[in-house]
Amino acid sequence: MKYFIIAGEASGDLHASNLMEQIKKMDVNAQFQYFGGDKMKEQGGTLIRHYKKMYFMGFISVAKNLDKIFENFNLCKASITQWQPDIVILVDYPGFNLKVAKFVKETTKIPVHYYISPKLWAWKEYRVRSIKKYVDRMYTIFPFETDFYKKYGYDVTYVGNPILDSIESKKKTFLPKDEFLKKNGLDERPIIAMLAGSRQQEINDSLPIMLSMQKYYPEYQFVLAGMEILRDNYKTIQGIENVKIVYEQTYDLLNVSFAALVTSGTATLETAILRIPQVVCYHVKAGKLGYNILKKMVKIPYVSLVNIISRKEVVKELLGPFFTEENLKQYFSKELISRKAVGVDSISTNKFSKNLDENLKIINRKLKEGTYKFSPYRMELLTKTIDKTRKICVSTVRDNLVLYAIKEYLNDF
Repeated sequence: MKYFIIAGEASGDLHASNLMEQIKKMDVNAQFQYFGGDKMKEQGGTLIRHYKKMYFMGFISVAKNLDKIFENFNLCKASITQWQPDIVILVDYPGFNLKVAKFVKETTKIPVHYYISPKLWAWKEYRVRSIKKYVDRMYTIFPFETDFYKKYGYDVTYVGNPILDSIESKKKTFLPKDEFLKKNGLDERPIIAMLAGSRQQEINDSLPIMLSMQKYYPEYQFVLAGMEILRDNYKTIQGIENVKIVYEQTYDLLNVSFAALVTSGTATLETAILRIPQVVCYHVKAGKLGYNILKKMVKIPYVSLVNIISRKEVVKELLGPFFTEENLKQYFSKELISRKAVGVDSISTNKFSKNLDENLKIINRKLKEGTYKFSPYRMELLTKTIDKTRKICVSTVRDNLVLYAIKEYLNDF
């Protein structure tokens, strides 16, 4: 079968590459064309456009690059039309992917599947109409998304969360702490990790307040988890005393960190799963007015995935006008003092860690609820069916194949 996959950012590249790996196990004749990145390229097939050429975030960046955005979209349409894949698989990245879904459904008979739902339960809920109209099958990674879509009369398939697999796989290759420190020119002081986001505006808004903490805690070293694609955005912090940057090593950094300052997003869940105390930070422009407007637009009581899944405040969130230097210093001190009291290597006896561990059991269970293994008979049946797909070309065969491929790689670790 021919699979056309679109992933427009680094996380999508990772998850799509895992999906491709599993599809190849089921379909030995699988062919791939894709918009994605280096990890997808490792799985073979044809990389049509690298996500680094699609990474435009924020109003100003989008406005400046409209010509490139239209060029990418036209290239995508032309590639699908010319290649005529058996299925199109979209991975998150809704601004671009929903337009592709619309094009495919209105101009072809190719089924459209969506892996990793846009976070419509928090923002831009109106996009559900487009998903119902243009997406044949949606695979979600958070348990509460099933109920969200159900109220719109749209059935989705919850397949468990790939973050668990990513972290478990990465644990096997974590560098020992001394090697990590030596590799990155760090000293022996405890590390405070700073995860300031993956968008230019997030970094510009949140990082200055995060950086202000280093003057209060000279006994710690502050290390920013950097992305190569955003290297130019970090120039302003180069040379600041007691602050270092490590690129493309987020999990390794968290693994050796004492605590973390994290901008809201997937990183909050990753940090929690790795059992690192954190304060979640999110800047909102226009002060209290902007914050109050945003609260009315956003439909959920929390912004960090840890708290959303737990349905309570497991980690501290400082949002909008509450994200100030003084507030961050106050709440961050509590986490540092709590850990320091029992020693860096004794986090299992730490009050924070005990609370986090208890909630992580719930989070892990919920994130894995949707996973299951097919029986050997079912696997054999699907394998035999693959050889007939070019003749049959029915939606059910493609549905089952992709469903199995996604679910198989998300099995309990």
